[in-house]
Amino acid sequence: MRWIPLIAIFLYVYIEISIFIQVAHVLGVLLTLLLVIFTSVIGMSLVRNQGFKTFMQMQQKMAAGESPAAEMIKSVSLVLAGFLLLLPGFFTDLLGLLLLLPPVQKHLTLKLMPHLRFSRTPGGGFSAGSDRGQTFDGEYQRKDDGPKRLEERDNDNRHDR
Repeated sequence: MRWIPLIAIFLYVYIEISIFIQVAHVLGVLLTLLLVIFTSVIGMSLVRNQGFKTFMQMQQKMAAGESPAAEMIKSVSLVLAGFLLLLPGFFTDLLGLLLLLPPVQKHLTLKLMPHLRFSRTPGGGFSAGSDRGQTFDGEYQRKDDGPKRLEERDNDNRHDR
């Protein structure tokens, strides 16, 4: 079980290097490097534009008193896509661009929505949580700031003046 992350990293590196070698064989090394940089820049601009659009949709839904759950899942997809697009390589660029496609985002939203619960907070916002119902009510009292301790601070402040 502990070998799975190591195998996954090895497989990722193997795929990225294999694709890079194949593309470099066809296009040349310099053009391949420029292509990797170009795809990262284009991908990040797409993420930024879609991110602003999603943020505006979230604000409109919250102003209308509706749950912005779908937009929140879409924003997580955009963050993950941005991270994948920042990593150099064609495989991660492909995965990042897939996460930017609306059908993929819709599929993720449909898969993740049943596992999330959103509720209105007294301040007018929304809070997200899981369906596990792990909300605990409680009270607390600070023990270190008793009345005696506050009097000592006041006395210290008077002496400092």
